Amino acid sequence: MHKTIENIRDIVRNYVCEKRFSHTLGVEKEAYRLGTIFIPEKAEKLQITGLLHDITKNFKTEKQLELCREYGIAVDLENLVPKLLHSKTGCEFARRTFGENVVDDEIYNGILYHTTGRENMSLFEAVIYLADYIEKTRDFKDCIRLRKYFYDNIENANSYEDKIQVLRKTMIYSFDLTIKNLIDGGKRIDKDTINARNYFISCKDVFKN
Repeated sequence: MHKTIENIRDIVRNYVCEKRFSHTLGVEKEAYRLGTIFIPEKAEKLQITGLLHDITKNFKTEKQLELCREYGIAVDLENLVPKLLHSKTGCEFARRTFGENVVDDEIYNGILYHTTGRENMSLFEAVIYLADYIEKTRDFKDCIRLRKYFYDNIENANSYEDKIQVLRKTMIYSFDLTIKNLIDGGKRIDKDTINARNYFISCKDVFKN
């Protein structure tokens, strides 16, 4: 597994710029760290997902759309949000690059939903989403605020169930921050993000399925 991680890290570096690679390494570490809290048996798998989550992020919009056509990914051109394309192309690009034996369905979906979230998110997907948001190189105010909120509260969580509830509330807070920023910027809000927020608010017994 360690050799696989080293190989993936080396290959990913060829597809992203230095700043993006620094962020990628941050997500790799944060995903592993969160994994040890919530899914220790999948910590290394989360680490791999962290390495792969932005593999197509630096591709230009034209290239993203070309990949969408090649992969058969439906795109609403009238309401296109270019920043969201890398999640859709990245999961398929990663699978075709590394194979299904590395990029299984869990890793695939972790990449696919790491930006927007979704209704009925798995614990694995939530960990990747949060790792992307709060990894230590993120210096945006909302990232700093969310990172502090999570770690301040997780330190006071005694039981595993308490920790899950901290994660649930952190996810809601993250969606609130994201949605507010999009509204303030006059931008479209992806329906998956709205559905994700509503799901975490409505379902207190998250990650039971």
